[in-house]
Amino acid sequence: MSAMAQLRRTIFQKRRHLTLRQRRLAGRATTHLLLRHPLIKRSQHIGIYLDAFGEVPTRLLLTQLLKLNKSVYLPVVIRTHTALQWRPIGHFSCLSRLVHHPLGMLQPMWSRAYPVNRLDCLIMPLVAFDDLGHRVGMGGGYYDRTLAIEPHRVHRIGLAYEFQKVATTLSTQPWDQALDAVVTPQQIYTFKRV
Repeated sequence: MSAMAQLRRTIFQKRRHLTLRQRRLAGRATTHLLLRHPLIKRSQHIGIYLDAFGEVPTRLLLTQLLKLNKSVYLPVVIRTHTALQWRPIGHFSCLSRLVHHPLGMLQPMWSRAYPVNRLDCLIMPLVAFDDLGHRVGMGGGYYDRTLAIEPHRVHRIGLAYEFQKVATTLSTQPWDQALDAVVTPQQIYTFKRV
């Protein structure tokens, strides 16, 4: 097993052992920190994921962004191994009309899908991150392919539990896309993107 596969496995196990209460508290804490973040305050069009694999919960954040009259978008996979597209979600009740994609995530099936350049800010899941803002995702490369299309416009914020921060610098590939910030329940990490 490669070092990256072992890292993913270890993080997945830690996330699976979190209680529902721990996850909810993490969702509340990250929402509180994120709503005060300057990138969120000045962004109108925000892409966000719905947690499905033990990530930091995002439904409270999504609801709060809608209450602030932000335009909120959810990712959709149109074709496997292509960039993500983004569909607007008008109100929280729309979440009851989501469908499961074969990859396991929930996604909206109504309305027009837009490319990532429609977004001002993208809140994304991750498996691990380091002190330089490098991110390890689930392994499908969807976010990296998506961000490579518009590498300098969209602000990138990762959500993570504190234990997802690794002490060593993650090895990266030329196509890997760095983050501007990571928000954990305890703090905000800010990075300078090259």
